[in-house]
Amino acid sequence: EVQLVESGGALVQPGGSLKLSCAASGFTLNLTPMAWVRQAPGKGREWVSGINGGGTTYYADSVKGRFTISRDLPKNMLYLHLNSLKTEDTAMYYCAVVSGGRWNEHLEYSSWGQGTQVTVSS
Repeated sequence: EVQLVESGGALVQPGGSLKLSCAASGFTLNLTPMAWVRQAPGKGREWVSGINGGGTTYYADSVKGRFTISRDLPKNMLYLHLNSLKTEDTAMYYCAVVSGGRWNEHLEYSSWGQGTQVTVSS
């Protein structure tokens, strides 16, 4: 059974940093495309970043240069490093298994975690 468990969300001031973690089980991250997706209150889900099976990374324009996606294959962990946080980054952040689509366009997902809340506020 595929399971994704996110952690690391918190309340942080603008300009601050966070590291989100996603523990994957039931499959291996090696060769599996993964994504971080966020949903702000009252808005739809927004793709933030992704990493393909070979390790190539992708970012939405809104977070490029500020967020970094990474993975630890031996630990089967996915991470999202958030730097220079802005109030508009406030959202629930989810990790997800990508099942199809194109990076930076429409993606399809087969599994989701429960999410971790990031709140950026002074």
